[in-house]
Amino acid sequence: MLVVADAELEQLRMQVAKLRRMQFGTSSERLTREADQLELGLEDAEVEAVAKAPPAVIRARDAAKPYRQPLPDHLPREDIVHTPACLCPDCGGAMRRIGEDVTEQLDYVPASFRVIRHVRPRLSCRACERIVQAPLPSMPIERGRPGAGLLAHVLVAKYADHLPLYRQSAIYARVGVDLARSTLADWVGRSATLLDPLIDALERHVMAGSTLHADDTPVPVLAPGAGRTRTGRLWTYVRDERGAGGDAPPAVLFRYAPDRKGERPAQHLARFTGDLHADGYAGFDRLYGARIAEVACWAHVRRKFFDVHAATSSATAREAFDHIAKLYAVEDDVRGHPPDDRRCERQAHAGAALAAFRHWLDATLPKLSRRSELAIAIRYALTRWPALTRYVDDGRLEIDNNAAERALRGIAVGRKNWLFAGSDQGGHRAATIYSLVETAKINKVDPEAWLRDTINRIADHPQRRIDELLPWNYRPA
Repeated sequence: MLVVADAELEQLRMQVAKLRRMQFGTSSERLTREADQLELGLEDAEVEAVAKAPPAVIRARDAAKPYRQPLPDHLPREDIVHTPACLCPDCGGAMRRIGEDVTEQLDYVPASFRVIRHVRPRLSCRACERIVQAPLPSMPIERGRPGAGLLAHVLVAKYADHLPLYRQSAIYARVGVDLARSTLADWVGRSATLLDPLIDALERHVMAGSTLHADDTPVPVLAPGAGRTRTGRLWTYVRDERGAGGDAPPAVLFRYAPDRKGERPAQHLARFTGDLHADGYAGFDRLYGARIAEVACWAHVRRKFFDVHAATSSATAREAFDHIAKLYAVEDDVRGHPPDDRRCERQAHAGAALAAFRHWLDATLPKLSRRSELAIAIRYALTRWPALTRYVDDGRLEIDNNAAERALRGIAVGRKNWLFAGSDQGGHRAATIYSLVETAKINKVDPEAWLRDTINRIADHPQRRIDELLPWNYRPA
């Protein structure tokens, strides 16, 4: 019975993994719901399997082996001392301490609200009757009552944990704090305005790089009076030079636009000069020239062949992404190395693999129906061949545009929870907060701790030193 249960669990895990992978490619709401349903079924099956499993027999020599990693050192500790009786239960004699055993247990203290009272005594001079009082410190929201910690929590819950404001309102109500969704929305808007100077500094940093990753994703936007939504776009621009051993902090910049016209990325990239990693979107074509050079994405090429193989089990498609796998094997060996080392290794190993693949593409295309999906995939690769192969001779470049696609994954998850943006202005606010949250995450900085500190300081911080507040400069107290 246990063997059968294990096989069923493994089958469920494979189905969930497949559907989750498809969710970030060409996906649909039906696939998402099916994956969610299977995830729930997998949880129930795992619980049931554990409940039915026979109790494990622990051998004496295995009992001393550590099975769990120690709990994190940075967590606060609370000691509960269980002291036995002071007198011996056998003879009544006095007991002495000879040691102790410590068992650590991970617990959770629910988040709690607190009220901070700013008390400002008024003092009067006995001689001249002058009254003196300390000024009220700067508040994150003028004449508003939320503290920096609460604002940071609301922003991170919505834009990092994908919790819509109406759900947050219901959660806060359970602990007796009534915060209407409209109030929370007002706080989000005011916080975005407060943090706008950081976006200007972030944009300067991102556009100063010599290489950039760009992509976009649709965002439903409420159309007032129409009773429906229209489609806006969130564009992402990622500076990440870590793959080539660069020491510049990685950063993610989002920009909102009400449509996908080619003029949008042209406006966003007006200050950029260098190499642009992007997909085959025609709107980027107008940018390529003396100022911006195209770097095409091998992940997009591979995905087209993979989709054909997944649908038809085509041996030809399989042969194509086996060729591409050889290119990625070279990248595994050079990731994080200096540009010159990457260039030499690529020229030595990827060059021959590219030549063999190009020969295979040229030989295979005439044998296929012009309208077949496999022929379309081959023409996609051949059309972009110069841009696909530029990375071999330049160690600063990456083989694909996955840095931008990773930045968009949070939005893909959040979009299913908050359903739509309320307006174009809401789209711009979302771009602001997403930029800051994703930049904190890519720098391995806790976005809530950083936002709490930054919101507390930014009103009184000198504008000329605004770069000091960017996430990679944050140091926890």
